[in-house]
Amino acid sequence: MILANVYRRGLRGFLPWFYVGPALLFLLLYLVLPTVQTVYLSFLDGRSQQFVGWDNYRVLLTNPATGIALRNNLLWLVGVTGVSVGLGLVLAVLLDRVRYEPIIKGLIFMPMAISFVGASVIWRFVYAYRPAGQEQLGILNAIVTALGGQPMGWTVETCWPLADWAPITLPGVGWEWSCWGIPFLNTLALMTIMIWLQTGFCMVLLSAAVKGIPADVVDAARVDGATEMQIFWRMTVPLIRPTIAVVATTVVIVVLKVFDIVWVMTGGQQETEVLASRMIKEMFNFREFGRGSAIAVLLLLAVVPVMVSSMRRFRDGEDGL
Repeated sequence: MILANVYRRGLRGFLPWFYVGPALLFLLLYLVLPTVQTVYLSFLDGRSQQFVGWDNYRVLLTNPATGIALRNNLLWLVGVTGVSVGLGLVLAVLLDRVRYEPIIKGLIFMPMAISFVGASVIWRFVYAYRPAGQEQLGILNAIVTALGGQPMGWTVETCWPLADWAPITLPGVGWEWSCWGIPFLNTLALMTIMIWLQTGFCMVLLSAAVKGIPADVVDAARVDGATEMQIFWRMTVPLIRPTIAVVATTVVIVVLKVFDIVWVMTGGQQETEVLASRMIKEMFNFREFGRGSAIAVLLLLAVVPVMVSSMRRFRDGEDGL
């Protein structure tokens, strides 16, 4: 009897590890070990033979090209995440319980079925440019010229000038601002592609959260005299805040890894470089595997805090429900 009890206890302790073991082994081989190896390579030279300490990180952080990539990643992070989640939330609320809701949501969600490369090819035709006086093949430039404007290279121009003022410079720093209009035009054009892809995803998840709000609670608020804007800001948003955090985190992770759109549309030229495209150039164009690994580590360090913070907010939100 004693041996049987010991056997059953041992079996109960062994079975969970038996079932989880393959998944843990998979994570160890294809996630943990490559991550450790990447961190190790980031402290070696380009040939991965000599230890150079923090030199790779020092070179990257003082390289103007890396500064442009960091700036663009920040623009992508704030712009794409904010617009995608915000627009998805607005669409989820506006389309809730309206006629033909499934059809409209299906059309908005449809771009999610397209790969980043496929979406980039589609938008190349949207942004296609020909000199003034020629027939415009790009949809956007065709509309602009039809309205009497001049065609623009949307993925080439870094500024859409609205005023012809003298540039501002800071002596001794080398900084100059000469764009009196819409800056980072080509980067904003690339960001639009990602927003087009991610808005439907955000809308579907947030719509499910909105539908989970009890209808009697909303009706009671209306009876008490609450306006639709008050219901949205004081009831809908607080109740679905955990879902908003998860959706925003998912979009942030996708944005931090963005590469395909930039590479297909511009190849990282005209100041559209992002960290992922810079990493590819360092590793495969310049054969600097140490610097490429250092960029990968920087991306990892950028993603992990976002994930941890989102998980904490989601857990706190669940505890408060």
